[in-house]
Amino acid sequence: MLAPRYKLTVKRSKTGRGLFAMEDIPRGRRIIEYVGRPVSPDEQRRDSGKYLFWASDTQMIDGNIKENTARYINHSCAPNCEATGPDGRIYISALRRIRAGEELTYDYGDEYFDRHIRPHGCRCAKCDPATARVQKKDARRRGAHPKTGISRRRTSPRRAGRR
Repeated sequence: MLAPRYKLTVKRSKTGRGLFAMEDIPRGRRIIEYVGRPVSPDEQRRDSGKYLFWASDTQMIDGNIKENTARYINHSCAPNCEATGPDGRIYISALRRIRAGEELTYDYGDEYFDRHIRPHGCRCAKCDPATARVQKKDARRRGAHPKTGISRRRTSPRRAGRR
């Protein structure tokens, strides 16, 4: 199992518990491995768990185990992470720069979304207007672009030298 390469913490999020970065994570970096116990063919047919993940074409794992900190990564329709996995392993990688304090999210996919999220309504920042308003307000306060969260503030060359 790949230990987290960055400092992460589990804390309260809008959708329950979430996994948050405690330090900046550069784009394209592998953050954490999604681990779990192998699922039998009978369990695959029942498909009853919410933490099931295909590790390969034939192997499914159940990530609802104590050691799997990645199970706290929530869904987003505008994710900052993605799940990739060579050789039957699942890694969570950054799609863009993730700032310290930001929640890690990835798109759970259409099948999961239709079965578990759509019936109750998606509450990610992109879909929930109340959350989006708060995030845009926070971004404006920081001087960042409201959609990307990237700071627009630049120090002009003339001001940089003045004291």
